[in-house]
Amino acid sequence: MRALSTIKKFFHSDDATTAVEYAVLLAMILVAVIIGVTTAGGGVGTWWTDIKTKIDSY
Repeated sequence: MRALSTIKKFFHSDDATTAVEYAVLLAMILVAVIIGVTTAGGGVGTWWTDIKTKIDSY
C-alpha cells in the first residue's frame, strides 16, 4: 500500500511532468537519429557500390 501512495505522490508532483518532458525529448532525438542514419546509410551504400564498380573495372 505504501508503494501505491508513493506512486500517486510522484504523479502529482512536478517530477512526473519533468520525466514526461524528458521522455518526449528523448523520443524526438531518437527519431531524428534514426532518420539521419537511414538517410546517410543509403548514400554511403551507393558510394561504396560506385567505388567497387570503379575498382572492378580496372
